[in-house]
Order: sequence, then C-alpha cells, then structure tokens
Amino acid sequence: MNHLQFRKMSTIITKTLKNPAKSTLNNHNVNIFKPRKWFPIPIPHRSMPEPKGEDLDFINIAHSHLINSDWSKLEKICSFINPFRLNHILLKTQKDFVLSHGFFKWVALKNPSFVSLESSVIMVHILTKHRKFKSAELILRGLIDSASGCLEFFDRLFDEIVSTYRVCDSSPRVFDSLFKTYAHLKKFRNATDVYGRMKEYGFLPTIESCNALLSSLMSFDRVDIVFTFYGEMCRSRISPNVFTINMVMDALCKGGKLERAVEMFKEMESMGCSPSIASFNTLIAGYCKSGLLSTAMKLKSAMEKKEIHPNVFTYNIILNCLCKERKLHEASKLFHEMKTMEVSPNIVTYNTLVDGYCHEGNIEMGDRLFEEMLHKGVKPDIGTYNALISGLCKEGKTKKAAFLVKELDRNKLVPNASTFNALITGQCARKNSERAFLLYKSMISSGCHPNKSLLTMLISTFLNNEDYDGAIYVLKEMLGKNFVPDPSILSNLCTGLRCCGREQVAMDLCKEIEVRNLMPEGFREAL
Repeated sequence: MNHLQFRKMSTIITKTLKNPAKSTLNNHNVNIFKPRKWFPIPIPHRSMPEPKGEDLDFINIAHSHLINSDWSKLEKICSFINPFRLNHILLKTQKDFVLSHGFFKWVALKNPSFVSLESSVIMVHILTKHRKFKSAELILRGLIDSASGCLEFFDRLFDEIVSTYRVCDSSPRVFDSLFKTYAHLKKFRNATDVYGRMKEYGFLPTIESCNALLSSLMSFDRVDIVFTFYGEMCRSRISPNVFTINMVMDALCKGGKLERAVEMFKEMESMGCSPSIASFNTLIAGYCKSGLLSTAMKLKSAMEKKEIHPNVFTYNIILNCLCKERKLHEASKLFHEMKTMEVSPNIVTYNTLVDGYCHEGNIEMGDRLFEEMLHKGVKPDIGTYNALISGLCKEGKTKKAAFLVKELDRNKLVPNASTFNALITGQCARKNSERAFLLYKSMISSGCHPNKSLLTMLISTFLNNEDYDGAIYVLKEMLGKNFVPDPSILSNLCTGLRCCGREQVAMDLCKEIEVRNLMPEGFREAL
C-alpha cells in the first residue's frame, strides 16, 4: 500500500469522524479482508556533517567532562553549546542512554534554545533503541504539545525521525512510539497518518499501540472509527489480542451490532485468544443494554461453568439491569449471591440498589443499605445521597432530606444538579413554591443548570399558587436558555394574567416569545 493510498485511508477516517453515519466497515464482515500487496520503500541513508576544528575540540572536551561526571566544568562551557554540538555529544554517548539522557535534560534546563528538533529526535532514537519507551514518549509529547496545532510540524517530525534513523542505528519501535504518543493524546488523524507513513517504510505498530488508539477512540465513543481501524489492522495482518477483541466487541455492542459481537465472541479461540472475564462482561453488558436480561444471566452461568468467576463488574451490570426493570426481588437475591461468593460490593453496587429501592418508594430498604455500606467501610458519594434525597422527597419527607443535605457538607460533598432537582421536586410536590424558588436560586448560584422539565414544574407550582410574577420570572429564565415553553403551561399563565386584569403583561410576554422564535406549536389552538 503506497503513501497516497494511506492518505486516502486517513481522509476516510477523518470524514467518518465528522460523519459517523457513513462508516466504511461492512456491518457483517468485521474481520474478513483481502490481503494487499506490500512494497515497502527503504529508509534513506543520510550522513550528518562531521565536526571539525573548534566544534570537534568542544565535543571531545564536553564528552570527557560528561563521562567523568564533572558537571562543574560542563557548567563553565555550557554557553558554548549549540544544536550541532549537542547532536554529536548525544551520538557519542548513545551507548550509555542514562548518560546521554541526563545530558539532554541538563542542556534543555539550562537553555531550551540549544535543543533543536533534530536533537530531540536523536534522543528519542537512543531511548527507544534501549527500550525506554516512556521516556521517549515524554519527549515526543513535549514536541507535539509545543507545535500548537501547526500542521506542517507533524510531517516535519516524522521526516526528521526518518532522516536520523540510520545515523542513530535506530529501532523500528521509534515509529511505534510516535504512533502511540498520538494515540494517547487522542490525535486520531495524526496517528492514522503515522500508521500509513510508517507502513510505507515496512514498519507496523505493535498490538499494544494499536490497542492504545482503539482505547482512546472508545473513550470518545468513536465506535465507527474503531471498526475502520480494526479493519485496517486485519488487512495489515496485525494479530489482535484479547484486549483488542474486547474493545471491538464493546464497540459493536455500543454500535447496535450485538449479533456481530456474539459472533466475534464465539470466534475468539479460533483467533488464538481465550475469552477473559472482561470478554464475558462486555457481552453481558451488551445483552443488558438490549433488554435481553435472561440471555445475560445464561452467559453468566456459562462463564461460571468455564471456571471464570464473575467479578464486581459482572454483578453491577446485571444488578443495574434488574433495578431498571424494577425486579428488586431478583436484584436482592443476586446481591446475596454476590456476598456469598465473597465478591465485595463497591460504591456502584450500593448506589444501584439504593437508587432502585428509593425509586420504588422503599426508603426503609434504601436506608438499610446505606447503613450497611457505612458499616462495610464503603464511603457514600453524591450519587448515594442523591438517591436517598430523591426517594425521601417523593415521599414528602423533605425535613429528613434537608438533614441529608447538611450531611453532604460534613462529608465534603458538593450538591449537583440531581441533588437540587430532587429537593425542588419535593417542595413542588408540597406546593411550596417559595421554598422551591429559593432552592432554584441556590442551584443557579452553585453553577448547576436546570433542565426544561424542572423549570416547567416550577412554573406549574407558581401557577397553582396563583403567583404569576414568580411564574413569569421562571418563564423568562426558560426563554433565556432557549427552551420552548410547554403550550398548556403558557396558556394557563396567559389565562391567569387576563383573569386578574393583566392582559397587557400577557400580550407583552407573547411578543417576547415570538421575537425569540420560541413560540410553542399549538399554542394558539390552546388559547
């Protein structure tokens, strides 16, 4: 595959990033690709100018001081270092990477202007040749960060690595390090460009580096690009490992291709990989997401037969599904099984169950679980408190909810939008518009953003109390956020204003809504 073909692949991936609907991967044949002919070009031979005269003398003197660790003498001649001299000192000491790396960092600290792109790349070559990949990637990361989006720099960086490759008698892992650095920085286009260019010279990234790119893509939910890159890996005969397959399975599940994920799971052993607990968890999560709870439970039983014991993530996935389907009795049984199997529940486990019970109005069970987690040394987080506060507010127990809010401060937890939503909902249920409004103001001052349904509920509470000024205030807040008001709520407000002789206010309000292009459909009919 030549450079132009890989540029085309990079363009396809970039377009897919912009438009995920147009994925280039066949939906049913993820890992079936025709092999392509590959004619790599050789790395060019390039010689660096040899030092002469004063340059040669300086390099020899500096080298002597360096190998004798005489930093005081190096300090005296530091101002005479330049990029050319630094390059040759690094090459002269390259067999001792500790010495060369120490000198490189010392010079960079003394005067960064002495360190050129070429010097940095030479240092990267030395480090990767000695398998010090993290140190090499740290230098590459610094170079990339300093580029500040300069597109030309990325080509220059790769070209510099190529041109100094032979001089440093380097290792192919230098290209792999560059590819992985871009992957970790989530610079997907640069990573795919490097992939294409390194393949031109006959090099391929390691599976670990490919996995780094796939992981970064998954962190952005770019499942479409995962498919595309995985396809390219297969065409290049890069053998996937279990981590690769797990990520692709996860992407398939998230992309709505559960059947293909199941096929891939079944093909794992023929691909030279044994399913791990993460493989089972990924597929169980896919089944739960698709509402196939019974199938998920069967797969859990299957993994136990293979002597792969479910872990806390396995249980959490199924418990979450059971609670969402309001099957709390089954959730309780599974929770008991979890403890019997000596799998320690974590904060996610308890939050899932507390929220499930509180959502169903079983505050007593929610409290019991809360006490249990404290006894077990599992520290509650804001999610735990939000679940309890929401349950209490739904039951009209706002005083107890307020007590829990005070506990947040003692535990150094900050209320979030969900906390305020629960508290405001509780006050609205009691038709206490004044307290609800005070909570709303606190919510805004805390930097939390109310959603449309909360604002609508607050307006409705004001209207029920015939507090039209309060309703107008909140409505204008809603308009400021470009939310289209509910037509029935707006109709009730206008009707109430007219009934108390404030027709002009109602008309002005409607004009403001029209000017903002936020007039709800069907509003005129509602009037």
